[in-house]
Amino acid sequence: MVEPRSNSANQNEAWPYPVTQPQQASEISLVKPLPKLQPVNPLVTDEPCAVPVTYYQQGGEPSPPLKIDHPPASFWQVSPSGFAQIAWQSDESKLATDEVADFSATSGETSGANGQKVSFHQSNPAGTTSAIPLLGRQPSVPAELPPGPPEPPRSIAGDSATPVEGLPIDLGTALQLTAGQNPQVAFAQQRVQEAFARLDAAEVLWLPSIRAGANYNKHEGRIQDVAGKMIETSRGSLYNGFGAGAVGAGSPAVPGLIMNFELRDAIFQPRIAERTVAARRQASRAVTNDMLMDTSLAYVELLEALQARVIAGETLMHAQRLAELTAAFARAGQGLQSDADRAATELNARQVDLRGADERIQVASVRLARLLSQDPSILLVPQEPALIPIDVVILDCELPELVSQGLRNRPELAEARFLVGEAVQALQRERYAPLMPSVLLGMSYGGNGGGLGGNIENYGDRMDFDAMAFWQVRNIGLGERAAKNEANARISQARSRQIQVMDQVAADIAEAHAQVIARRDQIGIAERGIESAAESYRRNLERIGDGQGLPIEALQAIQALDQARRQYLQAVADYNKAQFRLQRALGWPIRV
Repeated sequence: MVEPRSNSANQNEAWPYPVTQPQQASEISLVKPLPKLQPVNPLVTDEPCAVPVTYYQQGGEPSPPLKIDHPPASFWQVSPSGFAQIAWQSDESKLATDEVADFSATSGETSGANGQKVSFHQSNPAGTTSAIPLLGRQPSVPAELPPGPPEPPRSIAGDSATPVEGLPIDLGTALQLTAGQNPQVAFAQQRVQEAFARLDAAEVLWLPSIRAGANYNKHEGRIQDVAGKMIETSRGSLYNGFGAGAVGAGSPAVPGLIMNFELRDAIFQPRIAERTVAARRQASRAVTNDMLMDTSLAYVELLEALQARVIAGETLMHAQRLAELTAAFARAGQGLQSDADRAATELNARQVDLRGADERIQVASVRLARLLSQDPSILLVPQEPALIPIDVVILDCELPELVSQGLRNRPELAEARFLVGEAVQALQRERYAPLMPSVLLGMSYGGNGGGLGGNIENYGDRMDFDAMAFWQVRNIGLGERAAKNEANARISQARSRQIQVMDQVAADIAEAHAQVIARRDQIGIAERGIESAAESYRRNLERIGDGQGLPIEALQAIQALDQARRQYLQAVADYNKAQFRLQRALGWPIRV
């Protein structure tokens, strides 16, 4: 056990503060805390025992080792460097300490300048802490733990992640893959090709179709002749060449060269198809822009998840160190078991956070892989070392100018304009429909022969040409009126859709602009929060290292630092997302 010693018969006169000495030496404590010790650079020596290894500032000068002027009492405790420490006090204004490096010694003594002896005694084996009493109420670092707590983080939000195995990728590559092989982008592009095909078909409505074939006809029995008389006969005929279905005196039922179209369609259908193609192309651009934005957001989320794991890992390291310290203090009787339990709970919570961070990385990678049409089982690893603010859109103009730029560039608005034009051309077609005829031109040429019974005689060339044009008023005019009303309604729908898109474009730009401005300010605030939290954490470590507080007091600083770093990471991620949303709201003027 540790025995307080004094030159005076009355110990309380030499040591003015109350001293309690329970049965266990580890429970010896001083009611009133001692003054703060200021550490100076440690002096390490190879001497085996009873060697001071740390100087402490005394009145501006380091205290000489093993120099004890007035040692009324001595006590064991453990210094931040992990050595046993003897503390004494000559009066209320002066405090000196020496550290003894040899824990294997169970007893010994040191000599002061005036020849006085200060004895020490360790009742437990070396390497344990239960025999180390608490000096005053000043917490200290138990000897069984690794020396020194971890340094406060130097990065803002985890700017150097542990290398992760997987498929490396950067933002530019991700955007190119999206534009080149995303299935939704490919689907939209094929819809454009479909519209082009329909345009090609509309432009050749007036061109003839070519047919070739043959037919054989055999008749037995009664039949009516041209004069109207019923006759009994047996005959047959054969035709082959351009066309088919040549029987008797009539033209071939299937002309060899045929033009059959409505003139209104031949004129207006190409115009309608042209505007459909233009609308589909703009719709394809809109889908591409949406997929580029989704890919950018997914990439930012993946990078954010990786950086969040770095923060979770460092916070877990701090929590683990805190749990070890509080547990050691509790075992040494220098701290409360409830503090150790609280630190252990915090450690468990941080372990859960780390597992959650791993989950978010996997989920973010799968979502990005889906947009890139990559194997979701392969982890995508961003090549950027850190998540930093990205200025995709430079805000060097006012919001109205940005809205004007978006109204000019947004493909959704251009698509709406072309759809209005398509509806207008459809209305024009219905207006001119009664005035434009339907046209049928047919020409056939081939060989034809026949005869009585089964004989095919007089085989020779044959040519037929037919031309027809007719006009139509559908349903005595009521059908025409209904067609015009339907076309007018489609124009109104297209114009309403155009206005809706204009409002949506303006709202998208204004919303994204507000987010960029606000989140840019949040980044600055979050940076200052990290500085304050890191400084608080550092100061707490210094206080604990100097024996001025219990380790559990650092818990709130650890939590505050973790929260500040996560807030900064969230602010940067939200800022980048707002930048990409503004880029898309403006029509993605930077092409991939």
